[in-house]
Amino acid sequence: MIQKAKGTYDVYGEYGKRLLYVEELIEGLMEKYNYEYFRTPIFESSSLFHRGVGETTDIVTKETYDFKDRGNRDLTLRPEGTASIVRSFIENKMYGNHIMPVKAWYYGPMFRYERPQSGRCREFYQFGVEIFGCEDPISDAEVISIPVNLYKLLGLKEIKVNINTLGDKESRELYRNALIEYFKPHLDTLCDDCKERFNKNPLRILDCKIDANKDIMKSAPKTIDYLNEKSKDYFEKVKKYLDALDIKYTVNTNLVRGLDYYTHTVFEVEAKVEGFGSQNVLCGGGRYDNLVENLDGPKTSGVGFALGLERLMTALEYEKIELPIINEIDAYIIPMSENEKEYAMNLCMNLRLNGFICDIDYNNRSLKNNFKNADRLNSKFIIIIGDEEIKSNIITIKNNKTKEEYKINKDELIDFLDSNLPS
Repeated sequence: MIQKAKGTYDVYGEYGKRLLYVEELIEGLMEKYNYEYFRTPIFESSSLFHRGVGETTDIVTKETYDFKDRGNRDLTLRPEGTASIVRSFIENKMYGNHIMPVKAWYYGPMFRYERPQSGRCREFYQFGVEIFGCEDPISDAEVISIPVNLYKLLGLKEIKVNINTLGDKESRELYRNALIEYFKPHLDTLCDDCKERFNKNPLRILDCKIDANKDIMKSAPKTIDYLNEKSKDYFEKVKKYLDALDIKYTVNTNLVRGLDYYTHTVFEVEAKVEGFGSQNVLCGGGRYDNLVENLDGPKTSGVGFALGLERLMTALEYEKIELPIINEIDAYIIPMSENEKEYAMNLCMNLRLNGFICDIDYNNRSLKNNFKNADRLNSKFIIIIGDEEIKSNIITIKNNKTKEEYKINKDELIDFLDSNLPS
């Protein structure tokens, strides 16, 4: 038997309905925020992610699915969404054709070769937003508010934002030099990956999972101590806007995020989820004022976030949150024999096109088994089509809850269902 690849999963049944509900909620929320939907290719030039995500990140060095096509081009299945959205923004010259800022949202599959575990897969779905062309801290606060409001709408509890700042380019360079001086005498105590990061991007050392609990990491210099006045003012304004939105936050000076392109604000959003332990982070993001320029676009500021749907769905499951998904149909149509199938199918299609959720017996079941099937489908009404119904144009319809039976003219069926189905 051929099985699915490791780190992937099938969607069906109750989980599929729950997932669709969350996806529709996201789409509706983005409509309210007035963001524009983007969809980019699943694979891109490998150089996009090497330059965009960063040569020193674990994503690029360890986790990407890279391959050559028949034209000997180096391609990569996208491991995250931001780099592709930035590429699209540049390639389609949105900096000249759109009214700034450009506010984008995306949703789709991403791919990383990592150890599969609960809420973390090798093929996973990511929802994210990006704002291009706004250097005001108000855009940082708006981006943070989106996942916060999404989690509130879904019923998650004790939602909290952890924020930090890396400062502008000048502040980040000062901090980088401070980290080099600090870690230099202790290189022998660090893992091999961190030794490599020391020469390329010492900020990435702070994101190490192997050395995270060592005293040397806990005592490392903090970004906030190396900010210039401009960066301090920017961060204070971000916090002020979060206060205005009544969003709870904690300044976490150890937060640096795992991607190379961040400047100024970085953040993570967490919720209290029983069973997740200490790691309740559900999404993260930040500002990146140099990424568009680094990918050959004009100097353009950016800020965004991304969240994984699998982890969100696992959180909802752990918290036993009931979603208002539809597990019933309006009408189940039973043709009494093969002779009535055409008539029944035409009736079913007409009801569907008028907005009713309908199904039909395809398998010539007995009447008794059809009644059982109607119960299994949670059908509100049962419509029985026999030879007499076709000749007389009179429909036999049964309320499957009260068991009352009615005879109505076929032309009055839609009005009857409209009047008798709960709105």
